[in-house]
Amino acid sequence: MKVGRNDPCWCGCGKKYKKCHEAFDEKIESLRAQGHIVPARKLIKLPDQIEKIKESAKINREVLDILEDKVCVGMSTEEIDRIVYEETTRMGGIPAPLNYNGYPKSVCTSINEEVCHGIPSKDVILKDGDIVNIDCSTILDGYFSDASRMFLIGNVSEEKRKLVRVTKECVERGYAQVKPWGFLGDVGAAVHDHAFANGYTVVKEIGGHGVGLEFHEDPWVGYNTKPGTKMVLAPGLMFTIEPMVNMGEAKIYIDEENEWTAITDDGLPSAQWEIQVLVTETGAEIICS
Repeated sequence: MKVGRNDPCWCGCGKKYKKCHEAFDEKIESLRAQGHIVPARKLIKLPDQIEKIKESAKINREVLDILEDKVCVGMSTEEIDRIVYEETTRMGGIPAPLNYNGYPKSVCTSINEEVCHGIPSKDVILKDGDIVNIDCSTILDGYFSDASRMFLIGNVSEEKRKLVRVTKECVERGYAQVKPWGFLGDVGAAVHDHAFANGYTVVKEIGGHGVGLEFHEDPWVGYNTKPGTKMVLAPGLMFTIEPMVNMGEAKIYIDEENEWTAITDDGLPSAQWEIQVLVTETGAEIICS
């Protein structure tokens, strides 16, 4: 629907369109005409939405902080799930994974060769030398936050420690490419290049995603991309950077029993860090980590 220059802006701020989003929309249309992929208006987060998403992220971050002091050798992943559920709900949130498309738990706990979507269980006990990704997502008043961290359990080998460290560096290098009016392909290329420079591969089938008003929105964020490609990073776009970096080959398979957990095909370890980011007018902001 076309908005007149003197009409109220579509963002609901109360300003006239010509003084708010007119220049933004003109730039979007110019880029679209050049053949670039541009975000739909519904993907652009508005100031009041961003503040509410940040409140959700505050809970999500605190839950992960609590786990930093509790996760240890001998702990079951079911216990991690219990802590996430109890702490999230205590602070007024809802664990986003719980019952999402049938997922049975409040958090994902992926150990060693498990790439992502590991399902907590009382029978899965953390052992000395394990690495585990804990992927925590929160809903607060209908707004979503999402982040994951790697946890080193006991005496972890230097080989695994390097994988975890380099994966975090991949996220940092990807984040450094989040710039207004840049491209999502710049982010993926930076992640890919750093992983490969260290002898690792990046999972192709699973990636990051838009988030905020829904658990999973557009765009899909892949990490085997080229600079100057994929969606334009318009201010207000929000998404996760969460590469899954494998020590061996990139190939994965899905556990046939639970139909959720992705596992490396060669049985070698995988690591993942996840941050939720916002493209701003002047750069970028980490919303949740």
